[in-house]
Amino acid sequence: MRKLAVIAVALALGGTAAADRIKDLTTIAGVRDNHLTGIGLVVGLDSSGDDIMSPLVKDALTKMVKRLGLTIDPTLLKAKNVAAVMLTAELPAFAKPGTSFDVTASSMGNARSLVGGTLIAAPLKGPDGKTWAIAQGALSVGGFVSEGATGSSSKKNHPTVGLLPAGATVEVAAPSVVPDKEIVFLLKEPDFTTASRMQAAIEAVLGPTTSTARDAGTVVVPIPAAARANVAALITQLEAIDVDPDVRAKVIVDEKTGTIVIGEAVRLRPAAITFGALTIEVNETPTASQPVAALTKGQTKVVQHTDLKAEEQENEFKVVTTAATVGDVAAALASLGAKPRDLVSILRALRAAGALRADLETL
Repeated sequence: MRKLAVIAVALALGGTAAADRIKDLTTIAGVRDNHLTGIGLVVGLDSSGDDIMSPLVKDALTKMVKRLGLTIDPTLLKAKNVAAVMLTAELPAFAKPGTSFDVTASSMGNARSLVGGTLIAAPLKGPDGKTWAIAQGALSVGGFVSEGATGSSSKKNHPTVGLLPAGATVEVAAPSVVPDKEIVFLLKEPDFTTASRMQAAIEAVLGPTTSTARDAGTVVVPIPAAARANVAALITQLEAIDVDPDVRAKVIVDEKTGTIVIGEAVRLRPAAITFGALTIEVNETPTASQPVAALTKGQTKVVQHTDLKAEEQENEFKVVTTAATVGDVAAALASLGAKPRDLVSILRALRAAGALRADLETL
């Protein structure tokens, strides 16, 4: 049975959590990336592309060739060096025409690999249907697939998804809102305590009544008249301010990998615990059954002999004491000597009994 990994997010030296910059805790209202999507054709594949009779590939390839001044009969297309792909990208905030950014290309058909392919110029559109960028270039694929003549194959990673580093060029400036009257900081993890601490930290730098914690997820800073000519400088100053964010007490459990992550705010109250396991072992042994000699039509048969054993472990109560730090919690749980499945059940039971002061989240 695999070992259980218990990861404790320890507190910083001196018993205080390290402060984070406002820049890392928030985003600014109106300043964000924009989702772009598109459909394109990847050419130059080594017979690892889509079935050329696929309507998606056949129609797209015919139209593309026609735009280039050549008319062909779609029924004559036989090559498997072409694949239809879905393009996804994030248009950066304040991106201007000529700016480049990355694009991900994912196979839409039955292509086996995109290795060695080149994306033909394809438009990237936003939810409004407007073309914001054009993508084109050679794909970078971190995998491969190979097949032998006898049907054997070898595969590494995911060869039907590729990346175009800086493969898209902005055609229209990204829509972004530059604050003119107030800067609105949106907390990535809304919390009233963190918002109040952020307000206090800003006022410690700019002075009293220079910011307002509007709610758990919003802190507003009015822009002084003297700073409106250079709002970027004010934002730079604010983003560099350190804030000690408050965190929820939380334990994350991933039963698939046997991983448990304990947050720094988790506390444990005294509790008595006992756990056991019922083990059932089934062994089947094939034995030969011979016919009686007097029966001329008898046949030898194989009969399965089943041996069933059941064993239940009996464990004494174990007491865990108060654990005031994340290190103490990790040590208390480790002292139980429980296996992964047992420990997950113990955490749930402790939470239900009120001894575990934390939210329990299962992935």
